[in-house]
Amino acid sequence: MTVLPHLAARLFGVPLAIHRPKLDVILSVLGARIGLADLAAPVGYTPAARAPGPPSGKVAVIPIHGTLVRRTSGIEAESGLASYTGIAAQLDAALASPEIAAILLDIDSPGGESGGVFDLADRIRAASEVKPVWAVANDMAFSAAYALASAATRVFVARTGGVGSIGVIAMHVDQSVKDAQDGVRYTAVFAGERKNDLNPHEPISNEAHVVLKAEVDRIYDLFVETVARHRGLDADTVRATEAGLFFGPDAVATGLADAVGSLDDALTQLTQSLSPLPTQVAPASQAGFLRNHQMESSMNDRTDPAAPDRPLADPAGSHPQPSATATATALSVADAVEIAQTCTLAGRTDLIAGFLEAQSSPAKVRSQLLSAQAEASPEITSLIRPDSAADAARISATSPLIDAAKRIAAQSTKKEI
Repeated sequence: MTVLPHLAARLFGVPLAIHRPKLDVILSVLGARIGLADLAAPVGYTPAARAPGPPSGKVAVIPIHGTLVRRTSGIEAESGLASYTGIAAQLDAALASPEIAAILLDIDSPGGESGGVFDLADRIRAASEVKPVWAVANDMAFSAAYALASAATRVFVARTGGVGSIGVIAMHVDQSVKDAQDGVRYTAVFAGERKNDLNPHEPISNEAHVVLKAEVDRIYDLFVETVARHRGLDADTVRATEAGLFFGPDAVATGLADAVGSLDDALTQLTQSLSPLPTQVAPASQAGFLRNHQMESSMNDRTDPAAPDRPLADPAGSHPQPSATATATALSVADAVEIAQTCTLAGRTDLIAGFLEAQSSPAKVRSQLLSAQAEASPEITSLIRPDSAADAARISATSPLIDAAKRIAAQSTKKEI
């Protein structure tokens, strides 16, 4: 019999965030190796081995497969373990790579050790502030594995997948009867009332049970708080799950997941979300111009009842110009030209259209530009180039917005005459 006390120390007498059937599997497989033969019967669960997720363009796929432990000795692939330190290293590498724009956690794990899981969960949430981090339960994200999934900004669950098991469990084995059958009697000599708590060679004492239960409750509170904070849920709602499992649409309805979808679905949507939508400046501007044009038409209706539907004509008698004309009506030609020149001198010609659409006064434009410049630089630096005046004149002569302002002013002058 090979006894591995370090494994026993990580299985018994400590809070575990693991799906109970998986714990039974571990005990049945490792029982003989830690001196506890036939401790638990196999339940037929064997996690399928998986290779790390393939690279997918700008998305780094981090596999979180198998039982979770704080750290390992390089035996993850052979033993079906995944360490928090190893996952953190992959996360850091993805964050540091300029070629990676987002991260997808591919999770298929029953959970594992509670030590280190919440630190990693907070680390994942912090990473999501730098780059998008999504997760998919493919197929299971239970207990500690769900603590990690909950830290992602978006959680998918496969149609056959599940999430949950938000709970904590601790085991104590009493093998005193077996010791008696084997003719072995253990005597512990110790100092400190709690030093001999959870001794496997004698029944657990009431005091030791109270201490272990208090630690389980403490870790459970931390688990609930982590999930509630990351998922935006009330702590009572999380507790109400009673460590149950939720699959497919039920996971979404409970608030533990955001969508039902496979790993490919999550990867496709995450990749698409990285492509910025084309800037739709023209439609937005046209919408503002249209509102101004409608307001102008309404005013004309009140002042000229005889021709309520007649559009304004420019001095040449042509049809009204595009919506830029309506924007300029509220500003005089001099104001419009001054705004264009001020923005040009400040090197912000891109703001001209916005100021004209908002009908900002030249004084307000100057104030906003000076404030922006003061915030952007610790000292006031002139942005006026030697050819700025020529640029302003050229813009004022060629800009369709200024042309529109001039037409409206000419029209107003003509009406007054």
